[in-house]
Amino acid sequence: MRQSQLFGKTIKEVLKDETSINAQLLLRGGFVDKLMAGVYTYLPLGLRVLNKIENIIREEINEIGGQEILMPALQNKKDWKITGRWEIDVMMKVKTFFGKEYGLGWTHEEVVTPLAKKYIKSYKDFPFSVYQIQTKFRSEKRAKSGILRGREFSMKDLYSFHTNEEDLDKYYDLAKEAYFKIFERVNIKNKTYLTYASGGDFSKYSHEFQTLSSAGEDTIYICEKCNIAINKEIVENNQPECPQCQNKNLKEEKAIETGNIFKLKTKFTEAFDFKFLDENGKEQLALMGCYGMGPSRLMGTVVELFNDQNGIIWPKSIAPYQVHLVHLGNKEEAIKEAEKIYNALQKEKIEVLYDDRKESAGVKFKDSDLIGVPLRIVVSEKTVSKNSVEIKRRNEEGFEIVGIDKIVGIINCHCEETERA
Repeated sequence: MRQSQLFGKTIKEVLKDETSINAQLLLRGGFVDKLMAGVYTYLPLGLRVLNKIENIIREEINEIGGQEILMPALQNKKDWKITGRWEIDVMMKVKTFFGKEYGLGWTHEEVVTPLAKKYIKSYKDFPFSVYQIQTKFRSEKRAKSGILRGREFSMKDLYSFHTNEEDLDKYYDLAKEAYFKIFERVNIKNKTYLTYASGGDFSKYSHEFQTLSSAGEDTIYICEKCNIAINKEIVENNQPECPQCQNKNLKEEKAIETGNIFKLKTKFTEAFDFKFLDENGKEQLALMGCYGMGPSRLMGTVVELFNDQNGIIWPKSIAPYQVHLVHLGNKEEAIKEAEKIYNALQKEKIEVLYDDRKESAGVKFKDSDLIGVPLRIVVSEKTVSKNSVEIKRRNEEGFEIVGIDKIVGIINCHCEETERA
């Protein structure tokens, strides 16, 4: 992609109205545009990152048997009345000119349960799981923290269906493993804890995945013996205690909730009378689990964790491009060499953002740091005279001089090292 043609521009000045790091850097870097509080347009750079996160999620959820579907965002009022959740405060509602009311989905149990009931009749059809990655809507009173908390946002919601609790427990554990694989691939696993939270109407506990960050809205207590945490919201008598080993010497931290999983059991299948015939021909209520993760929130979390005073430092797995090719000066020979390298990288299927703009070196380097692509290649009259380029890793100081004929090998090696890390 030629940067001169890229839709969306960088912003030099600090945005006074934005207090969160992710909002500052994503807006200034030209990744998103703010339409209003809690509502963002994903520009080409931002959408590339979001798509990569979503594809990682898809791959890991597919591995545990999830089948992708896409359910409507516009939902029936009657189904929400059945479950008693129509009046819940986060529900956004719309009314037509003729007075008919609909809900905008913030979750999809009221859609997926009657959907599954239509097609699943026998114990032989179990277990099964379906998921979607779709826009959700929530009536947040104070949309803040950039894309960490929005009124419109991207969500992966997975729903599993089972004949008995043992099978539900088995899949629940598979989902935990899949979540940590996702976190590992976006480079936040070492800061993310399985966290005990309130089970609400469903069970004693549910589980959240909390990622340590000063930008987090949640307070968690970490048991370093068990490598788990508990959410402050479930602590009784102000005395946190590990639910596994009863350790009371816990570490308090701020964290961002980057995922959650619930054993819904029969709460929704009972409401919609979703039954199946068991091995003996008797009707039984199906059991459910649900598993949520926000790709857009993951994106914001990564920015909160990986940045410096100059901008974002994207992990390679979700960076908008693998390489930022930067041309300096206006000498014809250097321009021709930069074009030649750009075409060669594209031919090798290497994702490259090419800064071909007529800007100063200072402007280009500042923009490059702000955008945060993992590897920067600089072509100038000086480097061309030595048949070489300068290569700089975004997360390191200094640069190295590399022969032009070795560029592809260096890039591939860098990508392999990042994948192993």
